[in-house]
Amino acid sequence: MITRRGVLASAGAAGAMAVLGGGIRPTKAADKKTVVLASMGPVTGNWDPTSHTTLGQGNFEKFVFNALTRAPMSDGEPDKLEPALALSWQLIDRNTFEFKLRDGVKFHDGKKFGAEDVKATLEYSSDPKRPAASLCPGKVDVEIVDHLTVRLRTEKYGYPASTWRFISSVIPILSAKDVADPKILEKRPNGTNAFKYVATNGDQNVLHANDDYFGGRPKLDEVIYAYVPDANTRVLGLLNGQYQIAERLEPEQYASLQGNPKVFTRKGLTTENKYLHFRCNKPPFDDPRIRLAACHSIDRSQILELMGEAALPSSCYVSPMKFGYKDIAGYPEYNPDEAQRLLTEAGFPGGKGLPPLEYITSIGFYPKTKEYGELITAMLQEQGFNVQLTVLEPAAWEVAIYRRADGQGQGHMCDVGWMTPSPEPDLVLRPNWQSKAALISGVNDPEIDAVLDKERNAATPEERLKILTEETFPTMAKKVPSFSLFSALTFHGAAKNLEGAVYLPYGPIDLSKADLV
Repeated sequence: MITRRGVLASAGAAGAMAVLGGGIRPTKAADKKTVVLASMGPVTGNWDPTSHTTLGQGNFEKFVFNALTRAPMSDGEPDKLEPALALSWQLIDRNTFEFKLRDGVKFHDGKKFGAEDVKATLEYSSDPKRPAASLCPGKVDVEIVDHLTVRLRTEKYGYPASTWRFISSVIPILSAKDVADPKILEKRPNGTNAFKYVATNGDQNVLHANDDYFGGRPKLDEVIYAYVPDANTRVLGLLNGQYQIAERLEPEQYASLQGNPKVFTRKGLTTENKYLHFRCNKPPFDDPRIRLAACHSIDRSQILELMGEAALPSSCYVSPMKFGYKDIAGYPEYNPDEAQRLLTEAGFPGGKGLPPLEYITSIGFYPKTKEYGELITAMLQEQGFNVQLTVLEPAAWEVAIYRRADGQGQGHMCDVGWMTPSPEPDLVLRPNWQSKAALISGVNDPEIDAVLDKERNAATPEERLKILTEETFPTMAKKVPSFSLFSALTFHGAAKNLEGAVYLPYGPIDLSKADLV
């Protein structure tokens, strides 16, 4: 799914950069302000935002694209939205959601933004053939009322239009002209946000300030989004001035940088939980008893001790930054005796007869994945699971974790986080555990599907909250298609002279008002 790409260049990049040793560095022009961001996630060679659900690419796209609304969630309010391309919104009836759009917005190619772009984007993105459809509550029809008014209609598809409220902050709005020719979408990103794409060189992507940005031209002239998979390399580059921002620091790196007078450090709770995903369509984890036995073999308190400040205790399938969060009563706890009882009941006493199991994790993307992966492996082995840990660098790991066209995936267990730009819980629940949509686990469980559909179809937020906490989450805890390990915090380091950067709890960094002083 993730591919490496060659060099793409454009005439507009001339004079904007110098190329040395396969990398990009800013020119020495005295009046040029450039920020180089050392990111932890790779960016693919396919620029169609509906072609993927990967975090690194999604974070990059936030520099280029806007959605209808914005969900900063800086204060943790699970229902907060702000205007972006839409200035206001209201639910007209159960199946109709209306958005009033911002006037005077232009795409980076000069096309004026309007209702036809929203219609083309949402109908295209919600098509089940698109990977990003897993982020949508379902197919939607968009009615153009006038150039700056659209109505999302769901009556044909049997679910309430209110489910698009939070999703309105997620889907990047594309130009209708580009959607008409998907090959154009794949070749270059064309959005309405503060920075526009200029060129790619290997693992570095160059963005320039959008002079016509509706929020005002950024003070930064250039942003270079550099894929740097190794956390130590990110920190060293920050300290020697090669990078102005380093993402996803390890906890020890964060602590050591706190006393450095040249560095700003930041810690924050995210919308992300970390999960041990089971391949539920592959023996032996097609049996819920084996999955539960594995969960009862894992002492999460030891993982939390290892993670330190990078983790928050959580017994829920969504982060505290999500609507519906509540620790689940009866969530599986460390209980070796119960693990052994379940293994025996399933026909594998002491683990005898279980096949060799591969557990896939990454290094350099999340803090301490290798270390707690080794800890989980040892705990499972102690209870009789024949587990071997496979540690991959981020690009290979992102290929390995997703199911292939044949429905299978590498290994039997995967370490994966799931961070989404909205308080909407279904952005986590449906892509991971709804039978037709499950991107990783391969779970196919009618009972889980039923409680997911029931919460989505609730008539009011209050009713939905009750269903989530009393039915949906408990059912999932009983079936454990995946095991939620903890809620994640992230650490950033930045040059002290970079001011005004906003670190959003769902991954992206907003540099639209940032400046180098």
